[in-house]
This record gives sequence, structure tokens and C-alpha cells, in this order.
Amino acid sequence: MSAKLAQFGKRHIARGIGRSTELVIEKAKGTYVWSVEGKKYLDLTTGIGVTNTGHCHPTVVKAVQDQAANLSHGQVNIFFQKPMLDLIEGLKPKMPHPSLDTFFFWNSGSEAVEAAVKLARHATKKQNIIVFQGSYHGRTMGTMALTTSKTVYGKGFGPLMPGVHVCSYPYFQQWACHKADPTKFDAEWCGQEALHQLDLVLKQRSDPEDTAAILIEPVQGEGGYVVPPKNFITGLREICDKHNILLIFDEVQSGFGRTGKMFAVEHFGVRPDIMVMAKGIASGYPLSAIVSTKELMDTQPPGSMGGTYSGNAIACAAANATLQVFKDENILENCNARSEQFFSTLKAKIPALLPDNIKVDIRGLGLMIGIEFLDAPKGFATAVANEALDLDTIVLTTSIYETLRLIPPLNITKEETDLALEKIVASIEAAAKKL
Repeated sequence: MSAKLAQFGKRHIARGIGRSTELVIEKAKGTYVWSVEGKKYLDLTTGIGVTNTGHCHPTVVKAVQDQAANLSHGQVNIFFQKPMLDLIEGLKPKMPHPSLDTFFFWNSGSEAVEAAVKLARHATKKQNIIVFQGSYHGRTMGTMALTTSKTVYGKGFGPLMPGVHVCSYPYFQQWACHKADPTKFDAEWCGQEALHQLDLVLKQRSDPEDTAAILIEPVQGEGGYVVPPKNFITGLREICDKHNILLIFDEVQSGFGRTGKMFAVEHFGVRPDIMVMAKGIASGYPLSAIVSTKELMDTQPPGSMGGTYSGNAIACAAANATLQVFKDENILENCNARSEQFFSTLKAKIPALLPDNIKVDIRGLGLMIGIEFLDAPKGFATAVANEALDLDTIVLTTSIYETLRLIPPLNITKEETDLALEKIVASIEAAAKKL
């Protein structure tokens, strides 16, 4: 049945959608999904970091059911609706700085990034946006220009939005683990070098008086789950303050507990001017947001922002329930405990499974885990993912390099983590034996 349905999907769903498996799923619960044949799979993807509370969490399901019976759509340009107001009340104490108190809700991460760019350009009366090599900010006409992780996202769609300039991201792991002497090229050096490259961009390509904002993922997602050195993030804040440039953090993938803190920026102690949220905000329901100061948000006149489904009532109810689950089940504590479990086992076991010419870089924060196989032949990470699928486990690759990303639910249990590690280790071992 699954093969027949998959063929139907191939015929009638846009070819432009990439897909990592041909599974046809009809049920999901917690850390597992089931195919139409009833086969059970361990899901370490969470819809690419969306169902952070696991699939179909009962608290979220009940909130959605109750809301659907009362108000499914309270259009934002016509009404205030209570689920959105409740969500703002719940989100405000979670923000990384108390000045971030004014919200705009939209549907997807791409739309929220575009909302942040609209706000930055309008508030500063400047045009240019600086992004970083390896970034992923979306696939809409505006965000394609901001995305640099792979050319496929923008190839053939030009001309793209003007005024975008790209700077180096401190890919410290590549330097320290592989391409340079780690005793000389440490994290501090890597962060300073990236800041130097940013200074050159501001002097050679985008003058500060023309630069509205610097847009960055505090931990890169599609670019390979790369964690920057702290001095780089703090240096960005200093540069933005010096030149009157807004600092925008794209927390679409790294937010809502994914890195062991509510937002990844908390690891660096830096205040964003605008922060972008989506994915894990509503446990699988389409909702995104930007948050900024009231002063910045008030620069936009009424009517300049909006959208038919902006802050949909059911999605807001799901987001409120998500926050309740975080509180009731100590989600952040579990995330950090399981993170330690993942990292300690992966670092202990994986290097011994690989031939001497392949090094491994295991990196990330919380349950945002990247495994890059340095000098592995092209397709090795995909081969590992395929071996995992044969073991009824779903994992994803990422970036232009040979990299796996592990994105389990934040409430994954200790026992499920043990099983996941067993499957991942076995998959890498099987793929390595075929080299």
C-alpha cells in the first residue's frame, strides 16, 4: 500500500519538494511514527525540530480540540482573540531580555524572517541586511536571498531581493578538527577572524549607514548544527551598538528548548533587537512570531503588517499548551540530561567505528546534535541515514558536508535515548564497513 500511495504522491505533489524517505505515515505518538502498513519507526527528526514535545502530546491535542470547538479563526486585523493574548502573557517571561515585549505572529519561519526584515528596514530607514555563510532563513522570494546553506534553495529563481551581503560564519570545528593546527587556531581565534571579516564587509560592501540589520542563527541549523564561539556573538552585539545596526537572531530551529535553554541566545548572554521564532512554538501547528521592543514595533503604522491566518487561534492554543507542557514536565531539564547521554555515548563510540582517514566532529547544544564525517566520501552521511531507516529509525542529513543531524523530541526518555544511540551507532558501523 505504501509504495502505491508514494507513487501517487510523486505524480501529484510538486517535484520541487525534496524528501528524505518514501514512507507514508498515518499515525504518530511521542517519539514514534507508524506507516500505513502499521510499521513503527523511531523518529529522530521531529518534523525538522517542530514537535519538540513529541508527536500528538495529549495536553496539546486537548487544547486544540477544545479551541476548535469554540473559535477556529479570529482574524488578527478584525479582532483581538484570547488565545493570542494568553500566548503573549505566557511568552513574555520566557524572552531572553525584558525589553522584548511586543509581538507579531505569522504562520511560518520564512514569513517571520521577512517580518523581521520589514521591521528592521522600516525602523532604521536603511536597506542592507548582512547574513552569514551557511545560513538558512527560508525559501520565500525574500528569504531565498538571505539563505546561503545550499544553492538549490535559490537556483533559477533570480533576481532575488537586493541589499543582502554575506559574511563568514565561524566554522570553528572545521579549523580545529581538520583544516588547521588546533593549538594555534582555537575558538577564540576563529571568532575574532569572523569578526574581522565582518568589519571588512562593513568597510568594503555595506557601509553601516546603509546597513539596517545583521541577521544570524545563534546556532546554525541547515548549515550543519554549528555552534559559534561566544566571543563572536558578543562581538556582534558590540558592532551593532557601535554602528546603530539592529541585531536579529533567527531562533526558528534553535528556539523553544532545542539547545537546553528556552532560546539559544541565552547561552551567549546577548540581547537581540529582534528575535524570530517558529517550529517548536506550537508543537506542530503552523505558527511563527517576531518579538522586539515596543519602541521599534511602534515605528510601523497600522496596516503595514498582517495576514489572513496570522496568529491563528488554534495554533495559539497549541502554543499555550506547549508552554504548559514545558512547565509541567520539566522539559528543559530532561533535554539537558538526554543531551549529556547522547554526547557522552556518541563521542565514546563513533570514532572507533570509522577508518583512520575519516575524522568525526560531534557538536551542538542540548538536543540539537550534529555529526560531521570529515574527509568521508560524498554520500556517506546519506548512507548512514539509509542504514538507520533499515533499522526502523529516521534521521536526517544536513549542510553541504557529510553531516547527520539528530533532532529528537525534548521529552525523549532515557530508555528511548538508549535505543536511539544503539540504532545510530549500528548505522554508522554498517555504513563504514561498506566503504
